[in-house]
Amino acid sequence: MNTTKPLEGKYLSVLLQGESYALSVLKVREIVRIPKINPLPHLPSYVRGVMNLRGQVIPVIDLRSRFGLQSELGERTCVVVANVATSRGLERPMGMIVDGVEDVAFISGADIEPPPFLRAGATSCLLGMAKSKGQVKLLLDVDRIDDPDALTAGARAA
Repeated sequence: MNTTKPLEGKYLSVLLQGESYALSVLKVREIVRIPKINPLPHLPSYVRGVMNLRGQVIPVIDLRSRFGLQSELGERTCVVVANVATSRGLERPMGMIVDGVEDVAFISGADIEPPPFLRAGATSCLLGMAKSKGQVKLLLDVDRIDDPDALTAGARAA
C-alpha cells in the first residue's frame, strides 16, 4: 500500500540557500515582502519576532536559521504566511522568511518518498521528498517546523 498518496497535491516551492522546499498550498495564506519585524526577547534565534499584517500580529521565523543555515536577506526574500495547527487543534498564521518563491506545482503520490532517517528529530518537519521537474524537493510539514503555541503566546505578549 502506498502511504504517500495522501501527500499528493499542489505545493508551493520556495528556495532556501539554493535548495528547493515545498509547502502544501492548502496551508499557505499569502506571500508578502519583508515587513518591519519587531523582535521579541527570550525566544530561539530563528524566531525573528512578530509582524503586523493588516492589524493582525503574526509570529515570524527565519527558515534558513531554523534549519541551521546562514541567514541573509536578498532581493527575492519574502515571507510566506501559512496557517499552522496548534496543539489545541486551532490554526494560527505564522510567517516564514524564505529566499524566494519558485512556483506552484502538482506533485503526485507516486513521486513522493518518505524522508530519510538521519538521526532522531533531524527530519521531524519533513513530510517526504518529491521528484518534480528533474529536482528533488523537500516537502515541509509546516505544523511541525516549530511549536506554534509558544510563538503565538509571544505574539500575544507583544
